[in-house]
Amino acid sequence: MSLSLDKKKSVVAEVKNVLQNSSTLVIAEYQGVTVNVLTIARKQARESNVYLHVLKNTLARKSVEGTKFEPLAAKMQGALIYSASKDPVAAAKVLNDFATASSSIKIIDGMYESNLLSPAGVKQLAMLPSREQLLSMLLGTMMQVPASFARVLAAVRDKKEEEQAS
Repeated sequence: MSLSLDKKKSVVAEVKNVLQNSSTLVIAEYQGVTVNVLTIARKQARESNVYLHVLKNTLARKSVEGTKFEPLAAKMQGALIYSASKDPVAAAKVLNDFATASSSIKIIDGMYESNLLSPAGVKQLAMLPSREQLLSMLLGTMMQVPASFARVLAAVRDKKEEEQAS
């Protein structure tokens, strides 16, 4: 089914808007993927705030024109699924998990900010902790510091009390 010109313009505008607010874009071939697997991937993407869509390549190429992701336009051939996110890691993580779960998925390329990523680069990016994970690790560390400091102060106080008692 062919899209009307107005619908095509609407799709391009929507995708361009998503890309302007994204730091990462990853593309992958998805030939032979079942509807069930695709549904699971879309659910995971929604939970991770990732834009995950199958687009016509001509519309995808139009959408990246004038964005930092324009260098990926040359790779947009074949049956592709597009993953974009504001979180630098989330888009790569969703498609990498998707590719790991299904042998029908093959990561083609990606971009983080202005850096082109090979399939191996996308996989490395996917292995990094997400922003939320990093923040929780930082918070955990920050909470341990006052507790450690309090224990040190208590030990010093106890030692001084022992010295005074002797």
